[in-house]
Amino acid sequence: MPIQYRTGDATRPEGDGPKIIAHICNDVGAWGKGFVLALSKRWKTPEEQYRAWHAGQFAAPFQLGEAQFVKVEENLWVANMIAQHGLRWSKGRPPIRYEALRQALRRVAEFAQQKQASIHMPRIGAGLAGGDWSIISRIIEEELCRHGLEVVVYDLPPKAGRKNTAGRP
Repeated sequence: MPIQYRTGDATRPEGDGPKIIAHICNDVGAWGKGFVLALSKRWKTPEEQYRAWHAGQFAAPFQLGEAQFVKVEENLWVANMIAQHGLRWSKGRPPIRYEALRQALRRVAEFAQQKQASIHMPRIGAGLAGGDWSIISRIIEEELCRHGLEVVVYDLPPKAGRKNTAGRP
């Protein structure tokens, strides 16, 4: 099943049944730019749980490749995936870590299969994390779509004054 692309808001996933909103977080505990702002505007729990996880309040390790699932509504979870090292480019390398993304998506796949959920996301890793969407989309296809999971990627509609840099496949 290929990735489905839609124009819309990833914090308001479309369709029936259980859903997971997946997004990338950094490994330094910072929450305050990009898609997380839209999440926090809608629900406080994903940020609170991410910060508590970073502070060591959970048994699961806070490290690259891990994912945390936060229930925000009935049949709706946010997957905080640690797949960004730091906040800025370093030595010509973007913050995204593709192998960590692959590992986190494997965790998302397992959770989605348990919940019989579809997976919804913006173009994860292609914004502030500096990733290449052609690489990221291939990882998504390999780790989620290949296992028969429904994946929907949302692009915000064009808005006056906002530059669309994502491009469509």
